[in-house]
Amino acid sequence: YLKYRMLYQVEDQLDELLLGIFDFIPEPLLTVFDFQELEMILCGMPEIDVGDWRANTEYSGDFEYTYGDHEVCEWFWEVVCEFDRETRTRLLQFVTGTSGVPARGFCCLQGNDGAIRRFEVHGVNPRDCYYPRAHTCFNRLDLPLYDTKEQLRERLKFSIAMGGTGFDME
Repeated sequence: YLKYRMLYQVEDQLDELLLGIFDFIPEPLLTVFDFQELEMILCGMPEIDVGDWRANTEYSGDFEYTYGDHEVCEWFWEVVCEFDRETRTRLLQFVTGTSGVPARGFCCLQGNDGAIRRFEVHGVNPRDCYYPRAHTCFNRLDLPLYDTKEQLRERLKFSIAMGGTGFDME
């Protein structure tokens, strides 16, 4: 029933929409991109204000009582600042499901239900979660308590790269 409601009920409309898109961009050119790459091509890569992003972040789990003043949180933001523009955009896309920055800044970041949901860094035990894990509905990143900044950088970049494939690293 769900498949019918999501696909077949609007099949004619989707076909017409695709034909319109293919008038401007030939289908073979579109098939080489995944959905995240296509979003970045169509929407561009935003200029991300890391200071605003950090100022509008909430902390939970093992970071709840430190308010982001934990060594691993500091490393996280240092690594984000070291990332190039594309990697930062992919990180935002990995955690929130979109590469777009709200027009009024990260204080207006929305969840998938349209409600304001700030970016959240949730500290977890590395035994429970080896790689960073995203919950796009809640704009939440589960971040293990790594021993080194290099470990955090490596595993975060790996998660960002693999997140677009649909594979989960649990």
